[in-house]
Amino acid sequence: MKITFLFLVLFLAFSGYSQSSKSKKWITLFDGKNTTALRGYMMDSFPTGVWNVENGSLSTNPAAKNLDLITKQRFKSFEMEYEWAVDKGANSGVFFNMQEEKAMVSGNGNSPNWLDNFEIQILDDINFKDTAAIRSAGSLYDLIRPINKKLKPIGEFNQAKLLVNGNHLEHWLNGMKVLEFEVNSQASQELIWKSKFKGNPKFAKANEGHIMFQHHGQKVYYKNIRIREL
Repeated sequence: MKITFLFLVLFLAFSGYSQSSKSKKWITLFDGKNTTALRGYMMDSFPTGVWNVENGSLSTNPAAKNLDLITKQRFKSFEMEYEWAVDKGANSGVFFNMQEEKAMVSGNGNSPNWLDNFEIQILDDINFKDTAAIRSAGSLYDLIRPINKKLKPIGEFNQAKLLVNGNHLEHWLNGMKVLEFEVNSQASQELIWKSKFKGNPKFAKANEGHIMFQHHGQKVYYKNIRIREL
């Protein structure tokens, strides 16, 4: 009886581990060539000419009207790894829990839903006109400035990891954790009240959605994008 019980416990533990492992397989969003996991905002297809594949990276076309790139799949709790680089004076951002609810307004450098969603800032900290630390590269835009940040020179790729697990958020940049945040906490509400999002009752209310890569009108690059659900 004891042997049978032990076998049953081990079997259930192994089965649970196997199912957990299957649910945490990496999904490739961009491998240097294939863009089938991505589409343009309010589009069914990839916006070639606005975003292009060049030298194994996704790059924005500053000459085109800005149009953001989103994942076809929606995510809730996830871990995402990606690399990014910017040209001189460039700006972009990685948004999550993004809802496709507003029409795209091109030409102003802003995404249609940027006031509704958390953003991990992508930026040339030196040459962009806004140099505030709370809106610098690696920040949770206008909410938390990054710490322990070591950026690569302009034009070189930075390695990033974004972890969203329920209400827990972490952002890692070049191997260093640069911020940690608990969504819906008292501390988070105080940060929002002090930010430019304070007048928006819809800000950060969604707990799942698309991931969005912003076309802000300048040249930026993304590569080696992969994600796994938690």
